[in-house]
Amino acid sequence: MSMDIDEDPILEEAEENGMTENMEQQRSQIDVEDHIPTSQKESVPLVNEEGIRLDGRKVDELREPIIILSGVLKRADGSAFIQHGNNKILVAVHGPREIHPKHLALPDRAVLRCEYRLATFSVQERKSPAPKRREIELSKVITEALEPVVFLEKFPRGAIDVYILVLDADGGTRCASITAAAVALADAGIPMKGLVTAVAAGKAGGRILLDLSDIEDKEGEGDLPLAMVVNTGEITLCQLDGEFTPDEVKEAMKMAMDACKIIYEKQRQALIHRYEEIKKYVLSEGLELETETLVGPGDLVEAEEEAVTEGEEE
Repeated sequence: MSMDIDEDPILEEAEENGMTENMEQQRSQIDVEDHIPTSQKESVPLVNEEGIRLDGRKVDELREPIIILSGVLKRADGSAFIQHGNNKILVAVHGPREIHPKHLALPDRAVLRCEYRLATFSVQERKSPAPKRREIELSKVITEALEPVVFLEKFPRGAIDVYILVLDADGGTRCASITAAAVALADAGIPMKGLVTAVAAGKAGGRILLDLSDIEDKEGEGDLPLAMVVNTGEITLCQLDGEFTPDEVKEAMKMAMDACKIIYEKQRQALIHRYEEIKKYVLSEGLELETETLVGPGDLVEAEEEAVTEGEEE
């Protein structure tokens, strides 16, 4: 028994059902889409007349889902995972520990070192494993956004290392990394005055938008990443790229600050869930647990500040 090499029972059945024409159309459409320049692909306006964006969001809506988990890595002193829209980022914290090389040590405080990296598979075109200039720049930006809230003076001549790995990138990874890194630092028990929360606003089609996606970031008219400590109102990062009027800057900042309050609650819930897990484990082992260990570092400081304020009022 022999069969012609060109004969394919599956294709023959598809031809009988009239499916081959549709299959060829789908293939050609995929091939064409892969070769269309981005500028032609996105001829559709980023925001329509009703204020609806390409992904269906309104101008002042955050991407969904926003999922934050803490304590996800067993061998790190602190860790966190965040999914913000299509962004997926993993953060690990090691320290406080002895710094190497030792000539980098500071006599009066610890050194906070953040390393931001994109996984080779995190973007559409495979990225080289070697760090690019952009990654080095964002490592510095993230460090400077977190330093103001960490009590580095408590660990002289030490180091706190924060490792950030972007597993899936879709715009806004800098802000999502800051948000996750703050949770990982709290999970590691690093004393802080509060959690840093970050999100970006931007401009496209003459409208101010919240939480830019990748296409909005690339094709839009500008962006304004902002990081703040919600419980104190302190802004630790504010960058601006593009052309904005003074009123647009105010609108973008207000939009981002209001959104930070929403994300901050998700940070708190992630830490509360983590400490509840620790409490259950300790109690199941019959160990003693001090009440204050069940509260995150930022909440401890916030409670202390409220107590001081109440005392002054009395």
